[in-house]
Parts: sequence; C-alpha cells; structure tokens
Amino acid sequence: MRYYPELPGQRSRAILGDVVVVALVVLFAWLGVTVNDTFDDLASLGRGVEEAGNSVQGGFEDAGGLLGDVPVVGGALDEAFSEVGAQTGGDTAALGRRGESAVEDTARLLGWVTFALPTLVVLLWAVPRRVVRVRRLTAAGRVLGDEPSAERRRLLAMRAAFGLPYETLLSHTPDPVGALAEGDYQPLLAALYEDAGLRPPVSPPS
Repeated sequence: MRYYPELPGQRSRAILGDVVVVALVVLFAWLGVTVNDTFDDLASLGRGVEEAGNSVQGGFEDAGGLLGDVPVVGGALDEAFSEVGAQTGGDTAALGRRGESAVEDTARLLGWVTFALPTLVVLLWAVPRRVVRVRRLTAAGRVLGDEPSAERRRLLAMRAAFGLPYETLLSHTPDPVGALAEGDYQPLLAALYEDAGLRPPVSPPS
C-alpha cells in the first residue's frame, strides 16, 4: 500500500491534509469537553438545592431529637418533626438531586453532540477521498513500476499522450504528440508519473 505520493509537493499536501483532519477532530473533542464542563457547572444549582433540603431536614430532625426528651409527648413530637423534615427538606433534597442528574445528563449529551456531529461530517468528507487516493496511488505503483523496459516506456508514453489532460502534458513538453512521434518519451513519462504521484524513471534502461 502506498499512503503518500513520492513527489515532495504532493506528499506535503497529503500529509498536511491528514494533519488538518486530525487537528479538527482534536478541536471538536476539546469543544465537546468544554461544552460538557460548562453546562455541568449548572448542576451546582441542583447540588445547592439538595444541600439546602438536607439542611432543612436535618434541622427538623435535630429539633425533634431535642423535643423527644419531653415527657409524655416527646416521642410524638420527635416523630412529627421528623415527618415534617422529610416532607419539606427531604422533598427539596430529592428535587435537587433530580435537577442535578438532569443537568449532568444534558451536559453529557450536548458534549457528545458537539464532538460527534462535526467530526462525523469531516470524516465522511475526508476518509472516502483519502481511501480513493491511497487506492489510486497503490494501483499506479503496481501498473507503472519503477524501471519500465524500452517497449513499456513507449506504451506508457502513448498512455500519457492520449490519456492525460492537455494542460498536464503542456507543463512538460510544448508538443506532446511530436515528442511521442520522435521517440522523446521522457517528458511524457514525467507527466504520467507526476499525475500518479510517483517519481518518473530518469532514463531508459541500458
């Protein structure tokens, strides 16, 4: 498998593209954590309500414990204050716990959404294109090879002259068809290999 082109310019661009994709995923992960932490801070409100409810319940229970020593009615008073504490402070504490749990679940969901959605979009855009480029580069390496024979050079030059875009050919020779007719295969091979992302053969084999 060939993951990157051999030509320095194309190789640098391919590596830069991969680095950008990884950097974006890391950025989205950081944003997700930041969103989660920001919204999770709101859970402190629920914790405050829970603590207040526990304090109220504890106050009633302490008062009931003190009144429990009163002769005859002490037990009833202790039970009554404990019940009132459970119905007021206990319910408030339970409400605070539910609010805290709801905020934490929402913060976690928002964090994952912030990370997952843009990451999925980037990967769906980048990964298929990257796979196509790797397959194309690998296939080109298998077909073109490193040291084509004289006959293969002629055939590859024909492939270049008749298959590559004109602007690609003209960037290597002002007369692609003339070069083919004269047996000047080197610029055509250079265009073909460059289009594939590979280093062209320097000279015909001796």
